[in-house]
Amino acid sequence: MKNTIILLFGALLLWNYANAQSAFPGERGKNLCIATREDIWEREPQGFLENFVRVDRDKVIAFAVYTQQNGSMKMTAQLFPLKPGEDREVTLEFKKDDRWQKSKTAKVQYPGWYAHFRVDGWDGSKDVPYRVKHTVGSVFDGLIRKNPVNKEEIVIGSLSCNSRHDRGDRDSIVANLQAHDPDVLFFAGDQSYDHREMTAGWLLFGYQFRNIIKDRPTITILDDHDIGQGNVWGEGGIIADSSAGNSGGFYYPHEYVKMIHNQETWHLPDPFDPTPIEQGIQVYYTDVKVGGVSFAVIEDRKFKSGPKGKIPAMGTRPDHINAKSYNPAEVDLPGLKLLGDRQLHFLDEWSQNWEGVEMKAVLSQTAFTGAVHLHGSFDHGRLLADLDSNAWPQSGRNKALAAIRRAWAPHLCGDQHLAVVVQHGVENFRDGPFGFTGPAIVNTIYGRWWWPENGTRGGGARIDNDLEWTGDYLDGLQNKITMIAYANPDFTNMDSARELSAQGGETNLEDGYGLARFHKPSRTITFECWPRFGDVTKPDAKQYKGWPMIIRMEDNDGREVYGYLPEMVFDMQNPVVQVINESNKEVLYTVRIKGSTFLPKVYSDGEYTVKAGKDRPDGFTKRGLKPTASKIQVKL
Repeated sequence: MKNTIILLFGALLLWNYANAQSAFPGERGKNLCIATREDIWEREPQGFLENFVRVDRDKVIAFAVYTQQNGSMKMTAQLFPLKPGEDREVTLEFKKDDRWQKSKTAKVQYPGWYAHFRVDGWDGSKDVPYRVKHTVGSVFDGLIRKNPVNKEEIVIGSLSCNSRHDRGDRDSIVANLQAHDPDVLFFAGDQSYDHREMTAGWLLFGYQFRNIIKDRPTITILDDHDIGQGNVWGEGGIIADSSAGNSGGFYYPHEYVKMIHNQETWHLPDPFDPTPIEQGIQVYYTDVKVGGVSFAVIEDRKFKSGPKGKIPAMGTRPDHINAKSYNPAEVDLPGLKLLGDRQLHFLDEWSQNWEGVEMKAVLSQTAFTGAVHLHGSFDHGRLLADLDSNAWPQSGRNKALAAIRRAWAPHLCGDQHLAVVVQHGVENFRDGPFGFTGPAIVNTIYGRWWWPENGTRGGGARIDNDLEWTGDYLDGLQNKITMIAYANPDFTNMDSARELSAQGGETNLEDGYGLARFHKPSRTITFECWPRFGDVTKPDAKQYKGWPMIIRMEDNDGREVYGYLPEMVFDMQNPVVQVINESNKEVLYTVRIKGSTFLPKVYSDGEYTVKAGKDRPDGFTKRGLKPTASKIQVKL
């Protein structure tokens, strides 16, 4: 009888657990964020995440992320679940004159357990210690870094894809990043793969990286797994028909999607255009300026068309193409979107505004090329084209790359689980910007490989490194790419490495992180790719084969030069110069030059307009210029 009562009581607890009221509406809202729901204190923990989020009360404040720009500091403080009766607010304090001074108090939002702080009138020229406090005795402290405008080199750390198959620490990466001491961190997405437990997954990610994000600006953006989907083509915010996402839109309730935006992206500088998309879902595309480098943050997925029902089926999934013989134009149909009109307008405006900026780069979730041949399985995963990447739709891809090229900007991203550096081709090979896809933080969840069929070397001028498959290639959608470097994982031990990683062991699956160094005096960019394990402070520390590499800022516009317009001699240092083709009104490029003289290059015969100014091309205009060897004195 006693055992029967115990069994019935246990069954009742499980029934209550499964049927407790969700924080999110509708059938799809059930069983979301169970591990961090308010009622977790009424039951025994179920599994790793529910154990992880039950912390001692002096650890309730898990971490904080922030940016500061244009006189505003924005911070999101992330908390572990609070208990009934505990205060639902936290306090932000700054240390001034060796004393902690209260700045603001913010409400802790539920669901999500986050709090937002915005401080306007911020002085970005000083380092300011901060701490976030809760009345249960928890404190999280860090440093709001000053804007490093006087540094010659600005370094950004680039990371993505934090596998759930390894719940352990990230101490090796964090220690190495601390040794590099980047000025800003960029997490390109897939901070968590816990689709229905995104608050707990976000908490775990932040806890793993809290000792590096606490004292420098951090850019976190959302990829598909961050919003609980296998893939996502946002299509302006419509409702998806499945969590696979290939119909376009967002599968889970918009309240869930908005919560995740509030946790991971609210702390970014204000959006360029904050108008929500359908269902009231936020946008966050913006630019982040650090030390004279402007990083345009774009949302690859937010406006992109879903392939299902729009293009002919050519594989086992609507987003995969396996057919060897097909016409790529069949999938590049009119009306399909990639970045969408709003973000193309943003990039156009961004490329012309150089206030406080010497160099530029674009950050997003995934690559503008299909630089992968094998997906998921080395033995059975050969795929001609994956429409999840920004290689599709091709017309949208080329519009985006042309917009990025106009600022002589490289592109940094993640998502692909395979580190590569490519130079994109728009009209011709090597005429577009460089792209650096960083490695996965932990590469155990989905392997990918660059492995050309029949092992063919690419065309064009040889790449100066020891890698075999470099040079000019067409991807599966016939986009032109030049492979510069790649870091294939060891396919022989994927399964054993996954098991070893889950147990906290060290693996070598070409996972790790990337760095990009923007050297302002020389206008050069250095790409670095570091393994997850190891010690970068040791003299023999090595990067992956093919790295590091250095490119010039101007190399991001690789179009063949036809000739040069008259040399411009300015009466000021480092003005912004814009060149426009008068025949079609195309802006060729808008860049901040180095020095007081500039020889504008053009790519065809004809007449051109040159504009120039201090921070925008708005102080001087000269029309009707043709390629010539003469000079023009310019007064600004």
